[in-house]
Amino acid sequence: MKKKILIVLAIVFVIIQFFRIDKTVPSYDMSKDLIVMTQPSPEVERILRIACYDCHSYETAYPFYTNIAPFSWWIKGHINEGRAELNYSTWGDFPVKKLGHMIDESSEKVIEKKMPLTPYWMLHWDAKLTEEERKTLGDWFKTLEQ
Repeated sequence: MKKKILIVLAIVFVIIQFFRIDKTVPSYDMSKDLIVMTQPSPEVERILRIACYDCHSYETAYPFYTNIAPFSWWIKGHINEGRAELNYSTWGDFPVKKLGHMIDESSEKVIEKKMPLTPYWMLHWDAKLTEEERKTLGDWFKTLEQ
């Protein structure tokens, strides 16, 4: 009985590999990207790219494990959710009123260790921000309010 269950599970696992996630990048105006528009210091840009841009921009890097279902579906769900919440690639499209809120939220979530999410930095060790990096990024976001 156990052997039959394992065979069925193996077959299901193989079949679900044919249901791939969409990794296409929609066309967008790169001049409206947060980094392009704000020209942060190299340190802030580095932090943004390693800790934020995979889920909150169209510059997502898809590592090998994003080719393995159902894990890939879970990751794509996080990416879609992150982009829906805040997409730095479309920063210039936000109304000024909403930008203030997005800046506050970005700063707050970084400083309060709500971002990047734990599952993300557990797979991307360089995205586990130090207190200094959190302060640097949080303080930088606050400068955008002016």
